[in-house]
Amino acid sequence: MAEAARSEPNDPNAVCLATSTPDGRPSARMVLLKGVDARGFVFYTNLESRKGGELAANPHAAMCFHWKTLARSVRVEGRVERVSEAEADAYYASRARGSRIGAWASRQSRPLEGRFALEKAVAEQTLRFGLGEIPRPPFWSGFRLLPARIELWRDMPFRLHERRVFHRLDDAAGWEVEQLYP
Repeated sequence: MAEAARSEPNDPNAVCLATSTPDGRPSARMVLLKGVDARGFVFYTNLESRKGGELAANPHAAMCFHWKTLARSVRVEGRVERVSEAEADAYYASRARGSRIGAWASRQSRPLEGRFALEKAVAEQTLRFGLGEIPRPPFWSGFRLLPARIELWRDMPFRLHERRVFHRLDDAAGWEVEQLYP
């Protein structure tokens, strides 16, 4: 991540997040990773969004980072859990004021009758909160993907790429490492 932050011109924390619909079809979209630690990979969303509903129905997901300038990618698979209320509050408070207003105004993933409706909702929420604090909406929080499998891919000459997989059976187990054919 640090290497990508130094070399990627735009959003080195952009990641494709894959979930599944209730009937098992894949569903993918780009999100911005907002934290990574020994426990996992953190992103935030409207819990009433399509991804929020899919994660509530099936708490497993996959992520794929692709850093073209580095000629590398990272795939992560595992179960997800909600971040703590304190984590969600802290991250929400760090966001720009306009982004906090937007969290209240957006009915994420639901049909929008036109751009004016969104702009009207933003104006209403701006008026509602005035210059005061903007609390985190009850429908807005974060998820942490707890990795069970991580694959590191590196571009190599003649398509003889390097692939290394780290996997474990559960959160308490140690990591096993193996290389894969390209």
